[in-house]
Amino acid sequence: QVQLVESGGGLVQAGGALRDACATSGTVLSITDMGWYRQATGNQRELVANIRSGSANQYADSVKGRFTISRDNAKNMVFLQMNSLRPEDTDTYYCHARILTPGQSSGAPRWNNYWGQGTQVTVSS
Repeated sequence: QVQLVESGGGLVQAGGALRDACATSGTVLSITDMGWYRQATGNQRELVANIRSGSANQYADSVKGRFTISRDNAKNMVFLQMNSLRPEDTDTYYCHARILTPGQSSGAPRWNNYWGQGTQVTVSS
């Protein structure tokens, strides 16, 4: 059973920095996209940043130049460095990965989307 486990988040003043990390557990054959989304209660989940090997990193316009996504392929981990935080960055942040796992009962391997449990980032003004 594959799981994504997040760490990080927290409370910081405007202009401060935080770093989120997301670790993958379970049997993983391959991972394409790894990324971070955020969602406030009652709102849609929106892409913050995405990283895929061999492609340019994607960022939401609102975080370009402030946030940096990175990935450790050997450890199947993804990170989000958040600098120059603003009150409007306050949200619950979720990591995402598209993962190939072994098939069940000798079936073919399968691609699925997986999500972390979410971490709260709060930026005070």
